[in-house]
Amino acid sequence: MRLAKALDGRRVIRLKGGLQVRLHNVAGGGVLLLAVLALTLLSLSVGFTQTGLGDLLAGMLGGKLEGDEAFALWIVRMPRILLGFMAGWLVAITGGMLQSLARNPLADPGLFGLSQGSMVMIMLVLVFLPSVPLAYLPLAAMAGGLGVALVLIWLVGGEQSSGLAILLMGIALETVLSAITSILVLYTPDETSYALSSWLAGSLFQANWSGILALLPWFLLSFPAVLVLGRALKVFDLGNEMAMALGEPLKMSRPALLFVAVLLSSASVTAVGPLSFLGVMAPHLATFLSPASGRAKLVLSGLMGGALVVVADVVSRGFASDLSLPIGLSLTLVGVPLFIVSLRLRVLRLALGD
Repeated sequence: MRLAKALDGRRVIRLKGGLQVRLHNVAGGGVLLLAVLALTLLSLSVGFTQTGLGDLLAGMLGGKLEGDEAFALWIVRMPRILLGFMAGWLVAITGGMLQSLARNPLADPGLFGLSQGSMVMIMLVLVFLPSVPLAYLPLAAMAGGLGVALVLIWLVGGEQSSGLAILLMGIALETVLSAITSILVLYTPDETSYALSSWLAGSLFQANWSGILALLPWFLLSFPAVLVLGRALKVFDLGNEMAMALGEPLKMSRPALLFVAVLLSSASVTAVGPLSFLGVMAPHLATFLSPASGRAKLVLSGLMGGALVVVADVVSRGFASDLSLPIGLSLTLVGVPLFIVSLRLRVLRLALGD
């Protein structure tokens, strides 16, 4: 590992195997990691029960916690923090992948119909096959997402298809699947309809350690996915013609990218429901903090996505605890203002010629 200069004059860290990371991306990642740590400490202390990091450390070192304190820390707060961060990481990474694939900054799992495909399949299982064990829901979600991805690939054609065509077809599929979702919610029994509506808004109410263990393999899978697919994403940003000129096998890399996006998105949807607009917001905010592409963009996006969900959870449990605000709604309240401010600052920066 050594410091060097890239072609544009910016400093990079060169690693063995030809990998290199820009120094400002490392700094941006460090800032986001510190932010996640600070938000975790804040989240541990937010709630009706007066407890926090000190009690958590005491319990880990063998100290005895009161029943309410142990319940608040180990059964409620820690599972929500961990599950929320992992789900936010997966959605944000998926958004970054799809934006490079479609060459459109508005692309995310929702606009491609991937989230809706997973949601519709889960809802169909819950409504028509209620006796099916919950352990099979992730498989149903992945089947729905993969079905949408296969239809999308078939509709847009081969490697010559443009990013705009992929996005437009995804929006069309998303519209149809959203209509099916609305029908299922409207015409199911009241109890089931209420539960589905709560889950569709994004929810950490059911966060527990078994849910964390179920999502953990997909969270870990995202790291080799970032490492392997990062280079292809960097090439996709240049356009199809340039990608093929550089030797990128679009017939293989594009379906592989879509397949991985389906797996990660489906896992997140199964765990917490859809996190609307996070796949768009997180990559934009990460890029505003530290401009990046390829692997660095995905890592920064993932950290930003996880941090936003943790902040939204703090808002849900703290400022809006009496309202039982779903995580998807509080995420919108927290993330959209930041998104708007970042866009305005970016416009001002361009206007000033920076």
